[in-house]
Amino acid sequence: MRTLALDYGERRIGVAITDPTGTLAQPLETIERPRGDRAMGIARIRELVTEYGVDRIVIGLPLNLDGSRGPQVELTERFGKRVASATGVAVEYQDERWTSAEAERAMADSGMSSRKRRGRVDPIAASLLLRSFIERNPR
Repeated sequence: MRTLALDYGERRIGVAITDPTGTLAQPLETIERPRGDRAMGIARIRELVTEYGVDRIVIGLPLNLDGSRGPQVELTERFGKRVASATGVAVEYQDERWTSAEAERAMADSGMSSRKRRGRVDPIAASLLLRSFIERNPR
């Protein structure tokens, strides 16, 4: 069974998925969301859940550096409720502090220009989030 990871943002959602055994995480895609169009992202997530037979969804929780909850956490949890309702799959949350920065650093270290990194960082951040989740929640 597969786990889908979502790195939620107002403009883009990074998506990663496990292999069929649920042990390896890989970046999948970036869902671009026009400003104010929440339904578009949810519809694509529903398609991915069906296409890949997803039985678990993890969403990155953007805690503050000190571990406290900021205003973005509430938006992310509301998004998670919409995803769970639309897909029928339970949503879990994973601390995502540093995943985007780590993804940016890895791409920069590989020599990728900042222009090419735009839009690619999100699925890589989602895969880092998913890898961390798998390590903490083995099946």
